[in-house]
Amino acid sequence: MRNKFKSFAKKTIIFVALRIQLKLHGMYKNYLWLLVLLLLANCENDPSKNWKPKDLINWGIPITILAPDSIDVKAQDYSGWMKDVTIKNKEDNYFVQIYASNATTTDLAKVKSEQINAVKDMRYFSKIVKEEENGFIYETMLDSTNASYGFRHIQIKGDKEYIFQTGMVGTFTLDEAEKMYQAVKYKGK
Repeated sequence: MRNKFKSFAKKTIIFVALRIQLKLHGMYKNYLWLLVLLLLANCENDPSKNWKPKDLINWGIPITILAPDSIDVKAQDYSGWMKDVTIKNKEDNYFVQIYASNATTTDLAKVKSEQINAVKDMRYFSKIVKEEENGFIYETMLDSTNASYGFRHIQIKGDKEYIFQTGMVGTFTLDEAEKMYQAVKYKGK
């Protein structure tokens, strides 16, 4: 709802500025365009810019990621062989899922390859959009017009393997998936 209002506000500002510009001449016209540009720049509000470091140690994951202020974190321990931690914020369409388990290998390339193969086996898989050393972003197509994006990011620390991904339920734009992908790669400052 907030994004629709911002979009409407931007369009209204542009319309009013154009109407005023038609009435003004000379130097005032330049100031008006400067004002419009400043207002539009202030209307841009990327919620991920306000995400803060969140230490997940309280949920059994010794990793810090970036997340919105108000998050819902749930952890499920599967008898010590795997931990499943979900982090959600509905306002920002933020939904990250982390699987932690004992590492079967320290070969990051092998684990990433396994993750790529698992994603490619998904029913609606379309393509890999971006690939990096320890992760990737992919596209799924539910039909010819509805794309959704997800990611996988792998970290191996000691004898533990951490697989970060978009939540299992939900659809995400490429921009949302990219922001969550960057958030789980957080290294601290």
